[in-house]
Amino acid sequence: MDNERNQRRFESVFSKKVRAGKRRTYFFDVRRTKGDDYYLTLTESTRRFNGDGYERHKIFLYKEDFNRFMTTLDEVVSHVKEELMPDYDYDEYTRRHEEYEARKAAGEFDNPEGSFNKEGDAPQGTAVTEETTVTETTVEEVADTPAPTPKDPELESEDDISW
Repeated sequence: MDNERNQRRFESVFSKKVRAGKRRTYFFDVRRTKGDDYYLTLTESTRRFNGDGYERHKIFLYKEDFNRFMTTLDEVVSHVKEELMPDYDYDEYTRRHEEYEARKAAGEFDNPEGSFNKEGDAPQGTAVTEETTVTETTVEEVADTPAPTPKDPELESEDDISW
């Protein structure tokens, strides 16, 4: 019973990934609490320059803060877009990503991953968003999983990275 409860504690019930260039990936994970409540983890994972694993920064966001967080995030982003950099083309990276996806679907790439470069990433500065299916993993399974190498382009969830 304790193992099942411990397993549920670390369970991601929904996950989205945003690739942002060659070295940076953001993970948005919905997790379940012991009391069958939910919270979000927002993780920035950055590949280290020396190729020795990943560095991560994590924010835990609880339901009572969702509205204030989203309101404040929207205000800050709007301030940058409208006041500080109104002439910047914020859709540039969306267009790049759409072009990348279209070329990938058309099979225009030399390598099997269908990417622009040898690391398997989209062009620098292109955010790639993917929805993932998350399976349950016990703490013991995570501990026995080797850390991904810097050339591992297929990390699906923040859970896939051994910290």
